[in-house]
Amino acid sequence: MGSLILPYKQKAYKLLHQGSLALAQVESNGIRMDVEYLNDEIERQTLKIGCLEQDLKHDQVAKVWRRMYGKTMNFGSGDQLGKVLFEGLDYKAPAYTKSGKYKVNETTLASLDIPFVKKYVEVKKLKHVVNTYLKGIRREIVGGLLHPFFNLHTAITYRSSSSNPNFQNLPIRDPILGKMVRSAFIARPGRHIIELDYRGIEVSFAACYHKDPNMLEYLTDSSKDMHRDCSQECYILPPGDMLNPVDDKDKKRISTIRYCGKNKFVFPEFYGDWYIDCAKALWEAIGEFNLCLRDGTPLKDHLAKKGIHELGDCDPDMSPRSGTFEKHIKDVEYSFWNDRFPIYNQWKKDWVKQVNRDGYFLTKTGFICQGVMKKNEMINYPVQGSAFHGLLQGLIWNGNTIEKRSMDSLIIGQIHDSIVGDVPAGEVEEYLHLSNRNMTKRLRKVWPWIITPLEIEAEMTPLDGCWADKKEVTIS
Repeated sequence: MGSLILPYKQKAYKLLHQGSLALAQVESNGIRMDVEYLNDEIERQTLKIGCLEQDLKHDQVAKVWRRMYGKTMNFGSGDQLGKVLFEGLDYKAPAYTKSGKYKVNETTLASLDIPFVKKYVEVKKLKHVVNTYLKGIRREIVGGLLHPFFNLHTAITYRSSSSNPNFQNLPIRDPILGKMVRSAFIARPGRHIIELDYRGIEVSFAACYHKDPNMLEYLTDSSKDMHRDCSQECYILPPGDMLNPVDDKDKKRISTIRYCGKNKFVFPEFYGDWYIDCAKALWEAIGEFNLCLRDGTPLKDHLAKKGIHELGDCDPDMSPRSGTFEKHIKDVEYSFWNDRFPIYNQWKKDWVKQVNRDGYFLTKTGFICQGVMKKNEMINYPVQGSAFHGLLQGLIWNGNTIEKRSMDSLIIGQIHDSIVGDVPAGEVEEYLHLSNRNMTKRLRKVWPWIITPLEIEAEMTPLDGCWADKKEVTIS
């Protein structure tokens, strides 16, 4: 039996009721789509996939594959690919699954400098983006508009969900595929698409629960950067290597390392992951993103100078060996929870103990969550749910303000931490101003338990532009 979350206060029911009406209006507004672009891109990518598959079939690796499997050869089989590469061709396997099989996921394959594999991965990605996204989106377009569903009753974390198509799951990690899909989303004539994104709202709302003073200092002091500090510690970077970029290339380098520290260590740790998975992800990221120091030294060479020459066994049944990256990240993890955020660490223990004792917990936004939950779910649900409720309340207020002022701006989409609008050129400044006021100042005033600053960032397309071409704009 999964967990059950219900409103226990009238304000919580009111939020869901008004939120459902607001999201119904978002669905009705719809998103303008470039149907001609979609049709052309589907045709282009289908032809490209066909050409790449022909190249693969004539590759030396495919010949070995056919020799090993004959009529049972299946280009879609990861198990077969693993055996062809690491047994038939004797390449070194970079990783294994828990059951001992060769790991052939996207990250592992991307680390192999083998032309066949690179082309194989590209075909797999293109097939997925064409069939799941481009064709899936085209199927749902009515009269040039897309009307995704936004639901409040399916996610047990009390976040929203989306379907037909899933507007909240468009590709973003791969910039090429992300641009391919988002180029189909276009502003109405004379308008801009504007995306408003809460900056670190889940981290901020988590701090409202645990109140760790070190975390609060990170959130209130703009000169401090938790993700930068943790990235520096994970990769043992020299002092100053993540500060004061010398040019745009260095700025991108710093941003990429920070991204890896944030998404492969900090957030996984917050959500209950542990050092073994973090070590593997951080180690693989070095090759995947070609991480290096400011002077161009590859991070693996840098780590080798620090006495770390390999990832390690990453076996849960074995203690990590000295001199491995795994052992280093285990030490970083210990420091993270016991030195950097000890109050947060104690809160997690106390919170889980309380939930196990009572069988439920109450969220800051007026909901009760009960039922069978794993430890990580007990910790994550109140944070994720409350953070989304903050966004939902802002979306409701934005819609009401637009209607009250008789504006022509439209809210056309919602993605967990962001709101997507279609805004006439003459209303941009007003839209940004009212959104900032509702989503930051007004929310903190109505919900006084929010003890952290709230900040939104805005990105806007050119006039009549597509979503893929959005650029950051300043909110005055």
